[in-house]
Amino acid sequence: MRGKIIRKLLVIFIVIIPVFTYSDCKKQKKCGCNGDILYQLTMTPSTVYFSASGGSIYFSPLADPYSTYYFCNPSEMFSKLADAKSGDILQVTGKVFWDCSYVYQSSNYNYGSPYKTYQVVVTDVISNLYGKK
Repeated sequence: MRGKIIRKLLVIFIVIIPVFTYSDCKKQKKCGCNGDILYQLTMTPSTVYFSASGGSIYFSPLADPYSTYYFCNPSEMFSKLADAKSGDILQVTGKVFWDCSYVYQSSNYNYGSPYKTYQVVVTDVISNLYGKK
């Protein structure tokens, strides 16, 4: 009698314990300018585009022309673009985050697309590439 109870308890623990210890859900990375940092760009040559007012600044690295990176802090960095024209190649440094719109859209249908969208807290933009002024 005692052996049957012990076997039933063992079976219950074998079935129930994995339910509580295994979770198939993965934490999704936080997106946006205050999200989880994906990686750091350091002096990355990029084609930078901006509006005349500086309200919108974005770029595509030369090594990854299919991706678009939007400045999280365009008003802070606009003064560094005084000598540049929209479409110039500049070096960009900053912390990269997923763009929330891209994350939501890609979770629905965009798997494997080469076109990715990011947001960047830019810490520096340098206009002289390879020592040229």
